Amino acid sequence: MTKLYLIRHAEAEGNLYRIAHGQYDSMITDRGYQQIEALRQRFQDIHVDAVYSSDLRRTCITATAVYVPRHLPLHKRKDLREVGIGCWEQMSWGEIGQEEPEQMLNFTKHMERWHVEGAETVAGVRDRMLRAMREIIAAHPNETVAVFSHGMALRILLGTLQGLTLEQLGQTSHGDNTAVSLLEAEGDHIQVVFRDDNSHVKNISTFAGQTWWKRPNGIEPGLAFSALDLASQGEFLHRCGCDIWKLTSMPGDFDGDVLLREASERPCLVASLEGVPVGCLELNPEKEAGQNHGWISFYYMTPEYRCQGYGIQLLGQAVKFYRPLHRDTLRIALSRQAQQAYRFFTRYGFQSTGCTEDGRDILEKDIRLQDI
Repeated sequence: MTKLYLIRHAEAEGNLYRIAHGQYDSMITDRGYQQIEALRQRFQDIHVDAVYSSDLRRTCITATAVYVPRHLPLHKRKDLREVGIGCWEQMSWGEIGQEEPEQMLNFTKHMERWHVEGAETVAGVRDRMLRAMREIIAAHPNETVAVFSHGMALRILLGTLQGLTLEQLGQTSHGDNTAVSLLEAEGDHIQVVFRDDNSHVKNISTFAGQTWWKRPNGIEPGLAFSALDLASQGEFLHRCGCDIWKLTSMPGDFDGDVLLREASERPCLVASLEGVPVGCLELNPEKEAGQNHGWISFYYMTPEYRCQGYGIQLLGQAVKFYRPLHRDTLRIALSRQAQQAYRFFTRYGFQSTGCTEDGRDILEKDIRLQDI
């Protein structure tokens, strides 16, 4: 009998920033690395003969929890990748839910109906995942193998192995980041012993802080982003600036004209929730001599939507903008009175790296992709 442990990758940027990453090759988050350590401890007394992984960065990094301590090679397979989601790649889930609610519902609840431009079919994903499992089983008779893959691909595979038809796959459960499932294979028969066990990450679970996977329609209340339209949204931006000025006890009067002028000259996004503006992000991509930073010049969520998991989605948009420009780090300058903002950014990996001429603290976060 061959045993296969199927493991979803640790928390990656798409999971945290709520951006759709099918086969986009993103990075593991800080919490994701904590989950990898918890996974390593879970497997420390389990014998493993071989380790396979999707060739994407987030699975290969997660697989280090198992293959590195055992000095085993990592076998990378493209057919273990996540569902290719075509034109949805790099859209926020909020944008997808707003623009294509029917297809969003199909993606999670009625997979046989799901289709977007450039995407794989669910039947195609099912077939390639089943074929990969059978090839791995055949290569490792009577051995124990760890296989690292992705949330939707594993959901499709596990549901199929439990006897669900393509029309029924939308009923099957979602697996948390680093959730573990176990298969036992004897001849042509593959049995699911257990699935989606996340007991090793209960205190650092990704799902614990999210609700989308519980929702009957499969649509989360995520943010949608659009370029600022000064004519219709300039007043909203002005109100945001006034609020920041008051919160940080800045001296003198707030000069809204400067804010509006800079917003007209720089990339500026408005975050909306169900069509209502709730936040704003302004970036300053002007490159300093000898430096390779991407500056965040304005970052704001309206008070009623703070501390609800929305603010982090703005950070995802900053990473999405600067990474293709090959910027190494994100930077933001904060007034020392902005304690809530300071706690927020340090929570997500920003570290103090000096101060500006006017006395604000400069916080910096590395956004480079790690080699695998």
